Amino acid sequence: MTSKISRDTLNECVTEVLKASNEKKRKFRETVELQIALKNYDPQKDKRFSGTVSVVPFMEQLRNIPRPNLKVCILGDQKHCDEAKENNIPCMTADDLKKLNKDKKLIKKLAKSYDAFLASESLIKQIPRILGPGLNKAGKFPSVLSHQDSMTGKIDEIRATVKFQMKKVLCLSVAIGHVGMTQDELVSNVSLGVNFLVSLLKKNWQNVRALHIKSTMGPVQRLY
Repeated sequence: MTSKISRDTLNECVTEVLKASNEKKRKFRETVELQIALKNYDPQKDKRFSGTVSVVPFMEQLRNIPRPNLKVCILGDQKHCDEAKENNIPCMTADDLKKLNKDKKLIKKLAKSYDAFLASESLIKQIPRILGPGLNKAGKFPSVLSHQDSMTGKIDEIRATVKFQMKKVLCLSVAIGHVGMTQDELVSNVSLGVNFLVSLLKKNWQNVRALHIKSTMGPVQRLY
């Protein structure tokens, strides 16, 4: 699918985002967001889309990860919890989860504490019974973690994934990178993210009103 954003425009906008960030250094690493405004879309009637794309197709390119600080918690069996503790990764056992006693407030607090969850194969089917629908409602139902998987590899995979999800409004915002990345890495991530988003829309570019990128504290740059 041809992009309606020229390479020059994309490079200019990314240059401006990085320049603004360098001119006023923050005490934290700013995230770079892709902001999307849609048109000719009725969220009440039209099918709401949802899709995820990994901006790091090859795991050796880990510096391209848009959200390196994403907090992931392991809901694990004993083996996975031991491995998580060795790697300083937060974890909870089935017994820890049972202590929440299906308390909605405590489950909501758990969901808010982490950006994503991974659960052992033996535990994942029990989660709705132990916790009720809380994690699902928060859009954070765990991904499965088998004993053949690399735990840190799976976490990096989650951090490298960008999720586009249509909700009740015609505006979306997703983390597509951070200001510690190079110009080329950011351009690559934005380009991949935009093209994937457009492929999800029923009329492709005809559904796009505007596209912007900005760093957490920086000015907005118009892409389209």
